[in-house]
Amino acid sequence: MGPADLAARMAREGLRPGSWANGPGDLYAAHAHGFDKVLVCAAGSIVFGLPRRGDRVALRPGDRLDLPAGTEHDAAVGPEGVTCLEAHLPAGTLAAVPVRRSIGEW
Repeated sequence: MGPADLAARMAREGLRPGSWANGPGDLYAAHAHGFDKVLVCAAGSIVFGLPRRGDRVALRPGDRLDLPAGTEHDAAVGPEGVTCLEAHLPAGTLAAVPVRRSIGEW
């Protein structure tokens, strides 16, 4: 399933995804947002760290991460880079804990 298919799938849920990409090995320091976020890996790979939970969530193409507002997270891009689709929702729209789902589960 390509990026356009994934974006259409998100749109059917009422989400309005934007796209971003990073090169191999790029890192994001720990931070949080005041809005809920739905992330879908469209190409490549990325690992999100959830420091307060002591957890890491790996995403490959088609995988989705629902990230509630206020969830501290960092990220490390995989060796082939990454392209993600991302949609923002008002805080409190998603479940209170991060949820990872593979392409067959969402």
